[in-house]
Amino acid sequence: MTTDASPDETTADPPHDPPHDAEWFATLFAAHATAVYRYFRRRLPYLLRRAPQDADDLAAEVLTIAWRRRADVPEGAELPWLYRTAGFVLANHRRKARAVPVAEVPERPDSGADVEHVVVQDDEVRRALAALSVRDRRILLLHAWEGLGGEDLAAVLGTSRGGADAALSRARARLRAAWSEQSVAQETGS
Repeated sequence: MTTDASPDETTADPPHDPPHDAEWFATLFAAHATAVYRYFRRRLPYLLRRAPQDADDLAAEVLTIAWRRRADVPEGAELPWLYRTAGFVLANHRRKARAVPVAEVPERPDSGADVEHVVVQDDEVRRALAALSVRDRRILLLHAWEGLGGEDLAAVLGTSRGGADAALSRARARLRAAWSEQSVAQETGS
C-alpha cells in the first residue's frame, strides 16, 4: 500500500496555539488589566466608599481566574473572555453585597469621578436605564462603556454576531422608548 504523503508530513505534529505561560499572562495583564478594572469601577455602586478597593479586588479575581484557566482563554479574544468572566464575578459580588447605611451616603458625588460615572449619576439617564431589563442594560453598557461591538460583544454574550447585533438594536430601541416615556411623564407632570 502506498500513500502520497511523505514520511515528514505524516509524523509532523499538528500546529499548537502559543503557550499560555507567564510571559503570555504578563502581556494579557498589561493589555487588559485597566479595562477590567474600569469595567468594575463603572458598575459598582458609586456611593460606596469602598468601590475603588472592590474594583481592585474584583479585577484581581478575574485576572487570577484567567491565570488558573489560561488554557480556556481564546487566543485573539482575550478581552471578551475577561469581560464575560467579569460579569460572573460581579454577579457573585452583588449576591454577597450588604446594604449601605443611609448615614454613609454622601450628599454630592465625588468630584474626581469619571465622566462615565457623572453621566450615569444623572437622574434621567438612571431612570431610563432602570426601566430596561438587566440584559438590555448590560448590552448597552458593554457597547457604550467598554466599546464592544460585533464579534467581541457576541463573545461576551455567548451568542452569534447576528444575535449580538440584534440584541444591541433591540436594547437601543427599548432605551429610546423608555426615554420617550420618561420625557412624556415629565412634561405631563406624572
